[in-house]
Amino acid sequence: MAGKLEAIWIKSMRRGPMLPRECAELRTGRGLVDNTDQGGRRQVTLLSRERWDEVTTGCGARLDPVQRRANLLVSGLELKDTRGDILQIGDCRLRVLGETRPCERMDEALPGLQAAMRQDWAGGVFAEVLDDGEISVGDSVSRV
Repeated sequence: MAGKLEAIWIKSMRRGPMLPRECAELRTGRGLVDNTDQGGRRQVTLLSRERWDEVTTGCGARLDPVQRRANLLVSGLELKDTRGDILQIGDCRLRVLGETRPCERMDEALPGLQAAMRQDWAGGVFAEVLDDGEISVGDSVSRV
């Protein structure tokens, strides 16, 4: 079952704004070009639209997913328990390395959100980039 890439955000600087993009370049072993976080294990972060809506609604609000500060928003694809899985986005592959744990900034956006996001991988996942290439909003997202 394939999902869809709903949004792309680039972090301009540490604690800086998340800048929306229609397309972005991925670099093997680095992450998103122009993103402040480059290299390491956490090259790209992904968030499930369905889990975000479920968790924020459960906390009594509907927040824009940009508040999560993830790089990629996907829909139609479950991210829970995907550690080690390979995801295909457009022509690029990402290997999920783990669950992204929510920080205190989530409670700044909505009290109680940080604790709610600690359940069932609701904070999303982080991944390493396996292929150079361009991704675009609307691209298909699937497990390979």
